Amino acid sequence: MAWDVCDFHRRDLLRVGGAGLLGLTLPKWLKAAEQQPAVARRAPAKSVIFLFQWGGPSHVDTFDMKPEAPDGYRSLYKTIPTSVPGMMVCEHLPKTAKVMHQFAQIRTVHHRMNNHNSAGYTALTGYEPPIDDQRLRESLDLSPSYGSVVDAVASNTNGMPTSVAFPYQISDGSITPGQRASFLGKQHDPLFFKDDPNARDFKLSQLSLPSDISLDRLSNRRGLQEIINQQARALDQSDAAKGLDAYYTRALEMLNSTKVREAFDLSKEPDVLREAYGRTTYGQSCLLARRLVESGVKFVTVYFAPSIGGRSKTDGGWDTHGFDNTRMYEILPEWHLPVTDHTLPVLLNDLSDRGLLEETLVIWMGEFGRTPKINANISRDHWPKCYTVLMAGGGTQGGAVYGASDKYGAVPDRDPVTTGDLAATMFHALGIDHNIEVHDNLNRPLPLAKGRPVTEIFA
Repeated sequence: MAWDVCDFHRRDLLRVGGAGLLGLTLPKWLKAAEQQPAVARRAPAKSVIFLFQWGGPSHVDTFDMKPEAPDGYRSLYKTIPTSVPGMMVCEHLPKTAKVMHQFAQIRTVHHRMNNHNSAGYTALTGYEPPIDDQRLRESLDLSPSYGSVVDAVASNTNGMPTSVAFPYQISDGSITPGQRASFLGKQHDPLFFKDDPNARDFKLSQLSLPSDISLDRLSNRRGLQEIINQQARALDQSDAAKGLDAYYTRALEMLNSTKVREAFDLSKEPDVLREAYGRTTYGQSCLLARRLVESGVKFVTVYFAPSIGGRSKTDGGWDTHGFDNTRMYEILPEWHLPVTDHTLPVLLNDLSDRGLLEETLVIWMGEFGRTPKINANISRDHWPKCYTVLMAGGGTQGGAVYGASDKYGAVPDRDPVTTGDLAATMFHALGIDHNIEVHDNLNRPLPLAKGRPVTEIFA
């Protein structure tokens, strides 16, 4: 009888302490540290903060505005100057304008996926799916998330998880693929949680024991469980099964780790800084991301919203086509742009003040941009053919602009960049060779990224 390793994990964890003990995530951090290849090149970045703007921000209404474009294309917002001479941004991003000298912009990112789930998967993995289909579902045939790749080839050995993702699981009708480890194995899934960092009683549930179980009691119960596990190991002598005991031991150590617990303890941050980030789920998530990289987490993914949005002025993602007489140009200044402007500059300045920005690559991007032409609802539709991605820190050149779109912001005019190139750029910043091969579900060798690093944006 052969047992699936993940089922074996789940059964043991349920027996020793209940589903709330470690969820299904803590043991997954542990295995990769024993399987990583050496990373030879010195990396400018130690960590990545990946701010994913689910729904697709309009590049021509934020950072690649075309004030000379004709009516019907030109943004209804005005431009304002920034800290980089000659560079302009949207008038609703005044605080962000003051830190644009810290950002490198790539203005020619493109791919071929028009639907949210397929475009989201492409942006989260660097790989396009076989078909552009809104019904795209999670599958072992699809590629893993960036954080899972990092966990598989350059796992942490410092007692902290390699990859953490929060505070939402994004979806559009179904769960968007590209958020987990896929064929790399569930042991490389990011530590994922839905606890709201803005909640007054925020506490990471995965690091919380049931109230009636102490660590001593848990260890004793685990001794009893070992008698049962010995029988299972006699039936299944695979490497994975043989190593489970060591992983459980390390899981217990991490559960009792002061370093891990303190990293997630936002109450240690002064109120003035928490207010500066903004008392929103997104603002406090960005603050938590800073705490995590400061504590040694390598890849932190923060999702702006759980849904693509579109109608609300108080929550949701960037999918602002214009519905029910609620138009994009009314929604963005009420919700998306103020939250971004309140949070992004504070995150960069906080990282800089702590000496963390040079060793932390911050990425701000969505799954696509918006159509250059304004639609009948006085809004813009999906546009994957050309959009803008922001990068800061991690050895990048602040104030740099790579590539240029045409006069409408419709297509790359020069220096096009694929999502595979973006993936290679991220791995390059971390000192990981993007040509390292992993094997997919059919045992075919695949490079970590199909593309080339955009080294021109690095200092």
